[in-house]
Order: sequence, then structure tokens, then C-alpha cells
Amino acid sequence: MATDRSDRRSTDDHGHDVIDPLYVGIVTVSTSRAAAEDPDDPGGDTIQECFEAEGHEIRERVLVRDDYSSIRTAVRSLVARRDVDVVLTTGGTGVTADDVSPEATSSLFERDLPGFGELFRSLSWEEVGTRAMASRATAGIAVDTPVFCLPGSTGACETACEELIVPEAPHLVGLATRHQQDATDQSLSAYQSE
Repeated sequence: MATDRSDRRSTDDHGHDVIDPLYVGIVTVSTSRAAAEDPDDPGGDTIQECFEAEGHEIRERVLVRDDYSSIRTAVRSLVARRDVDVVLTTGGTGVTADDVSPEATSSLFERDLPGFGELFRSLSWEEVGTRAMASRATAGIAVDTPVFCLPGSTGACETACEELIVPEAPHLVGLATRHQQDATDQSLSAYQSE
């Protein structure tokens, strides 16, 4: 399969840039799972299944503890890779003291995608009622890569992926990387040297 995005770039029925298939990175955030010898990862599994069902490819899955630096480092290493188009984290979006995924990921964002969190909480309201307000799911663009920060529950991952992310991510990646089509990507090499 072609690694270069230009080999996977096309336009949709409306003439919008799309990248298809997508290459995906998944970061699962869970201190208890990271400490386990043979951890399960239902949130990461759900994300993988949703993307693979639409013909996309998972390039990397990482499991880290609920720690700002660990989360940021994992996401940063994935967005710096040329063979990863979109990154999703699962876990750590609630309101407890160790729920720092939104802060760790958004520190990397060059541009926010506030509509994702708004739409996700709206969909969550239909499923879990007022508890939807406790979700701090967020998204943004880091090094020309859409990054989505999801809750850890399989239901939340399924809703976010099936209803919002998988249908729109090829277009978002196309838009976020369009400037690279005829130019050298200087930001990636500069980003990796930090």
C-alpha cells in the first residue's frame, strides 16, 4: 500500500481533497492497563474495528498511563510520522485529577477543531443524558495531522468514530495536508528536532 499521501490523494463527489485509505495511530490512556502484564484495550479495539471496517489501516497502537508527559510524547511521536494521517486517543477525558488527555493533546494543536467536541457531546446527550457534560473530548490539528481525544468507553469510541470521525477524517486529512501537495513540508523536520 502506498505510504506517500500524494498516491492516496483524490477528490470526492464535491471536488474536495480526500486521503483514502487513511493510516491511523491510536493511543490508549490508562494507568491500570499500562501496568498490566497482558492488558485488554476495548477502546482501542473499537477504534481499530471502526476504521478497518471502512478500509483504513492501523499503523501503530500505543498504551500509556494517565500522565501528561507520556500522553504528549506518544501523540507527538505519531503526528511526526509521515505514515500516520490521523491520531486518536482514548481515555483520560473526564474530570478526575488524572484525566489530562485533553491538556496533553491540545498543547500540540496548531488549530483547534471545536466542532468535534460540540457534536460529540450532542450525540452523547442522546445516549447518556446529562453525563455528557463531563466529557472533555476534543480535537485539533497538530503537524498537519487531525488528532481526536476520545473517552475510554467503547460506546463513546464507537459513537465518535462511526458518526463523526471515520466519515469526515479523509476530508480533514486532505484539507490539513493540501498545502504539502506542491511544497516541501518543512514543519515536520523542524518538529522532530525539538
